[in-house]
Amino acid sequence: MRTIRLLSGLLLITNGVLHIVEYLNISNEPGSIGILVFGLIYIVIGALLFYKKMYPVYLGIIFPLIGMTLSIIKFGIPELISLSALFKLIGLIVIICCAYILIKHNRLNTATI
Repeated sequence: MRTIRLLSGLLLITNGVLHIVEYLNISNEPGSIGILVFGLIYIVIGALLFYKKMYPVYLGIIFPLIGMTLSIIKFGIPELISLSALFKLIGLIVIICCAYILIKHNRLNTATI
């Protein structure tokens, strides 16, 4: 479970850095501040995933899900080979990993009761 947690953290930090790079490329467009904000949030959550607390796992599910939903609403379905598609792919992997951690954690706690 530790490996999956580290993978989730590294993927979120990578996604956050890519969001910031994307913001620097399109910073003149209106509404692009959201990309920067989500990039910073992803970096913070990714760093928090390195610790053994459970609340970053919940945040690792909630914030990428919110970011992907808002992105699809604002920009539509991305092209298959684009940075936006990469953002969504990384977010989906992080959501799956964090959900696995959460399910595994809940099963371990209910098995000991």
